[in-house]
Amino acid sequence: ILRSQENKTFLSMINNVLTTDGFYFCTDFDLTHTLQRLANTSPDFQEMTLLERADQRFVWNWNLLRELAAQPEVTQTTKAFILSLDLHVPVIVMKPCRINGKIFEWILISRRSCFRAGVRYYVRGIDSEGHAANFVETEQIVLYEGAKASFVQTRGSMPFYWSQRPNLKYKPKPIISKTTNHMDGFQRHFDSQVLIYGKQTILNLVNQKGSEKPLEQVFAKMASSMSNGLLNYIAFDFHKECSHMRWDRLQILVDAVAETQDEYGYFMVNSDGKIVAQEKGVFRSNCMDCLDRTNVIQSLLARRSLQSQLQRLGVLNVGQRIDEQAEFEKIYKNAWADNANACAVQYAGTGALKTDFTRTGKRTQWGLLMDGWNSMIRYYKNNFSDGFRQDSIDLFLGNFAVDESDGPTPLRVQKDWKFLTLPIIMLVAFSMCIVCLLMAGDTWTETLAYVMFWGAASAITAAIIMFNGQDFVDAPKLVHKEKMD
Repeated sequence: ILRSQENKTFLSMINNVLTTDGFYFCTDFDLTHTLQRLANTSPDFQEMTLLERADQRFVWNWNLLRELAAQPEVTQTTKAFILSLDLHVPVIVMKPCRINGKIFEWILISRRSCFRAGVRYYVRGIDSEGHAANFVETEQIVLYEGAKASFVQTRGSMPFYWSQRPNLKYKPKPIISKTTNHMDGFQRHFDSQVLIYGKQTILNLVNQKGSEKPLEQVFAKMASSMSNGLLNYIAFDFHKECSHMRWDRLQILVDAVAETQDEYGYFMVNSDGKIVAQEKGVFRSNCMDCLDRTNVIQSLLARRSLQSQLQRLGVLNVGQRIDEQAEFEKIYKNAWADNANACAVQYAGTGALKTDFTRTGKRTQWGLLMDGWNSMIRYYKNNFSDGFRQDSIDLFLGNFAVDESDGPTPLRVQKDWKFLTLPIIMLVAFSMCIVCLLMAGDTWTETLAYVMFWGAASAITAAIIMFNGQDFVDAPKLVHKEKMD
């Protein structure tokens, strides 16, 4: 009976991943590669099946497809048909857009890596192979009269060894590992990034004070030690610069990297199929979660690239600006906000914050209110349901394999006695405190004494719970903490 219940739990974990928004597949186009990567391939590559040539970073059902592909009964023809790609990425494909009476396709694809995959507080930093948590490759594509243009950006957790385990506090303190050689993983990460994308400009948007400051300092120190001319590090304190609703100050960063963006360029193929431009580098943006602040900056850089692309394609006239095209501007802003929400739901459990700026170009009071609501939901999910979500992802990706024998599974971990006893004591004490206030005694001193006693009991119990916060959160059970860190 116990094993049957555990199997039901495993099935619900698989279902949890499969019902998450953002799974996409395509049977006739390789969604895992950028236009530039596809254009620079050999004829042998073009003859491969979609699975064989796919970028494994972005094939979330690779583990499930691998066994199927290895079956001798599966012929090459059947394999090509069956093994279409399932991608756990938010993909927003826009309807044809119109500027100056000219119709073009505008597409936004975000490919989320399945290496070091997981949820917000349980997966941070990098692993020993240099894979960064919440790594996303975002490609903006324009199609017009046979010509194609593409602009690629990346985001990912700060690439060294750090963690930020939930512990019931609103914002757990980040912990930088003191026992690991950070430079090894850091080097591996950027070696692979440079190999794939070329030059890198890091845009670190974390706070340069408080608990985020040590992370920024470590990142800056390691980036400076890799002075090979291929890595450029820029720290921009997003919250400080944009405090008091001064969101126009984001232009400071856009202007600061304008020359670099012009140097990196973008990929373009003309209507004859000839490559006329190649993207020589990418911007790698990050904040703590690589969600809200990161998406805002990426949308601004993408707009600047799109301005140049549309002019070069002849869609925009000389002197015209995208932000003057009201109809397209609305499509553009909403798509980037939807992209932010899709990435945020997968990693943090709620829609993104600051999307009012992405959608409207300005910060609003309603946007601040919605950010507060989403932050409350994030707090609940990060502390009380993300362990299950992390286990679901690890099971789906094959990071944990279910033992087919009848032996015990990690799901049978018993909670400590504190887990049930202390919350019940706190709830009873708080309830008695309220009752004493509503049903006053014979004298005010007697009422005060009861209220103080039960109030102190609930406060002391709450303090004990907060002190032992990690014992009360929903922690992953399938993959050991050491492996995740």
